[in-house]
Amino acid sequence: MANRLVLLLHGWRTPPPDHWQLWLAPRAYERGWEVDFPRLPEADTPTLSRWLPVVQARVARVPRAAELVVLAHCCGALTWMHHAAVLGGRDRRVDRVLLVAPPGRRWRHPDLSGMPYPPLDGWSLRRAAGVTRLVAGVDDPWGGVAETTSLGRALGVEVDVVPEGRHLDPEAGFGPWPQVLDWLIDPAAADLNTARRSTPR
Repeated sequence: MANRLVLLLHGWRTPPPDHWQLWLAPRAYERGWEVDFPRLPEADTPTLSRWLPVVQARVARVPRAAELVVLAHCCGALTWMHHAAVLGGRDRRVDRVLLVAPPGRRWRHPDLSGMPYPPLDGWSLRRAAGVTRLVAGVDDPWGGVAETTSLGRALGVEVDVVPEGRHLDPEAGFGPWPQVLDWLIDPAAADLNTARRSTPR
């Protein structure tokens, strides 16, 4: 196993071929990162009881000496927050986490009834990772800037708001997302607020 690994957690539904996570995976590999991109079960109707054990197992198997970074989108971000909330004191923590476009607490859909909203526990996030950062589109229909800012404040994490980012998915032009790759390689050099988009579909 490489000494640097990135764990990609997708969101609701299997990511399409032009999703930024699929764009990022080979580019991270080319730069010396091992990439773990599990297809979470029953992605069209995600349930915490099935997703959380996958996340726990993938994190636990990474040697503690290796650098481990998590990039989680949408319901994958919610699952990570649940993981942090139940993490034991001796469990493997990660180096960095980027929570991308987590749904807001008020967002509802019948297919997501098995994915409850996680506790807003900043202490748990700090226990689970050395650095946690939140990024969302200013006009995300799943949440929006006010809810994202409130979430970041409640969790005590840095928030990056992307103008016209919407849900930060292919329909919004993400797609290629160089800033996330930059953040993976060197978080100090990346500016997630000025994300460059491909042409929206």
